[in-house]
Amino acid sequence: MDREPLEGIGAADAHLGRPVPLPRVPLPLARWVDVLALGSYAVEVAWNLDDTRNGDPGRLALFAGTAPPPDRPLGEPVVMGRYAHRSAALEDADPSLRPVHELSWSDDGLYLRLTGQGPWALEDLIAIADSVRPGEPG
Repeated sequence: MDREPLEGIGAADAHLGRPVPLPRVPLPLARWVDVLALGSYAVEVAWNLDDTRNGDPGRLALFAGTAPPPDRPLGEPVVMGRYAHRSAALEDADPSLRPVHELSWSDDGLYLRLTGQGPWALEDLIAIADSVRPGEPG
């Protein structure tokens, strides 16, 4: 899948053809944010977090598309309410990027996937996902 940088969230809105839903809760401090077009049907916003303190997670990414995201080899999903949860240890990754947790769901005609890399508490990722509300003004 082609991954093309976009010039911010306004360009992501235009690419997706509607406002990109974003988390409505405070996130950890980001060092930088990447906004990407993924093919012709999706965008991803990736927060590369300040992981300079021991035990801080390194990354959070939100996929939003009109078709499901490409599959990744993370094992079988476990259904948790409206979310499908998958995870993997990523033993070769830097400590701030392992493990990886993925929450997938659909809402208001969008397929959504929240990916947290690093020592995230699953409850914190669920709270972030719960705050993403497509179709509601932000």
